[in-house]
Amino acid sequence: MSQRPLISCRPLALFALVLVVPFLRSATAAPAVPEAKKLRQQAIQAAEQKDRQHMLDLLGIKQLRPPASYSHPDSPYAANYDESKADVYRNIPDPLVMNDGQPVTTPQMWWSERRAQIVADFNRDIFGRVPPHLPRVFWKVLNSREATIGNTPVISRMVDGRVDNSIDPAIRVDMHMVLVMPTGVRGPVPVILELPFDDEFDPIWAGELPHQKAGDAAPPWQVQVLGQGWAYAMLSPTSFQADNGAGLDEGIIGLMDKGQPRSPSDWGALRAWAWGASQALNYLETVKGIDSSRMGIAGHSRFGKTALAAMAYDPRFAIAYINSSGEGGAKLYRHVYGEQISNLTDLSEYHWFDGNFLRYGGPLDASDLPVDANELIALCAPRPVFIGAGNPTPQGDGWADPKGMFLAEAGASPVYRLLGKKGLGVTEWPPIGTLVDTGALAYREHRSGHTPAPDWPFFIAFARRYFLTLAAR
Repeated sequence: MSQRPLISCRPLALFALVLVVPFLRSATAAPAVPEAKKLRQQAIQAAEQKDRQHMLDLLGIKQLRPPASYSHPDSPYAANYDESKADVYRNIPDPLVMNDGQPVTTPQMWWSERRAQIVADFNRDIFGRVPPHLPRVFWKVLNSREATIGNTPVISRMVDGRVDNSIDPAIRVDMHMVLVMPTGVRGPVPVILELPFDDEFDPIWAGELPHQKAGDAAPPWQVQVLGQGWAYAMLSPTSFQADNGAGLDEGIIGLMDKGQPRSPSDWGALRAWAWGASQALNYLETVKGIDSSRMGIAGHSRFGKTALAAMAYDPRFAIAYINSSGEGGAKLYRHVYGEQISNLTDLSEYHWFDGNFLRYGGPLDASDLPVDANELIALCAPRPVFIGAGNPTPQGDGWADPKGMFLAEAGASPVYRLLGKKGLGVTEWPPIGTLVDTGALAYREHRSGHTPAPDWPFFIAFARRYFLTLAAR
């Protein structure tokens, strides 16, 4: 039937058409939504392939090792989940041995010499060089409202950080953060800054309040933090640097390179996100009612890697909750279990690191790295760090290698002892569900999978003890 006769029909028929057409349009348009998403993903992958190949060409790398397979145990490249086969590389760097072999015997040697050597190695081979003369960030409260989260009355602020883009006005960079403070609490309060994934942050940025969902074993972490009388903030990493290689000519990385490809030594997304966390601290330090000496950071998975880097590089972070950060985070590169360097240098993750890091996906390997994760944790000393993980099975959190994270934390403990603090306190991997928290380093492996939720109460208790010590000074 043509459209013309329908238009000439009686009013009742026309009314019916008005009701039906929107549904017809929806039905017709529905398949276009996934198709558009598919086309966008294909465009991103094409741009990533081009960018990574450009970097490989700059480095003269002809081939990288295939990534370890997460879901195909029969593949010749299947990820290893046999602990007896994990200790392939024994040359784990000692954070208390100088590059020339001299032992570090005093705190002064650590602060004046050894720490700088470790930072330089991470800057050169893993995280990349932060550009000099980074632009200012101008923070503005977009809106503020009173609400109740859990049983706590709060003031919630949506805050935008506009990055000065005068070096390239075509590239605009904004940082999105939510700050929630309890009302009626006396004195400056601690604040926990979390680096969320988009699916956690986007509903809150749209105005939704954290709430307990059906089936949740415990209230959201935000409710637990507010229950201590603390504030929390959530900074969206992807608001100022996209989580893909196609976005390297945009965001803060693209702005500093004026839209041009990176050099091998330029920073990757992890270091850029960590820079953003430090910019958030700059704002939080100005907020009345926030105790700037008690500001913590929390992150899970790739944002656990980010939170650990932020803690290592910025001494203003007083404490950290690093959950399931795995390879590239708190896991020893040299412990071959779950995810490997070849995954980090693959197309979906290479942008987290600098270009030089690609070399360790071939022709070099983990044994060639000048540093390892125990030294990244050591850079946080003497400040407290809580490392959490799920169960080590392939169906659980095995990809993140809980034991590899424990071993790295134990390997950082001598630096804590040198600086007058107790480290982890144990060297044997504890049974699942065991809390190790008698020192400035804490560890717990819960029975669930790749999630930070079960260990939030334990981190909060750990942080409360430390925050009380700071408040008493």
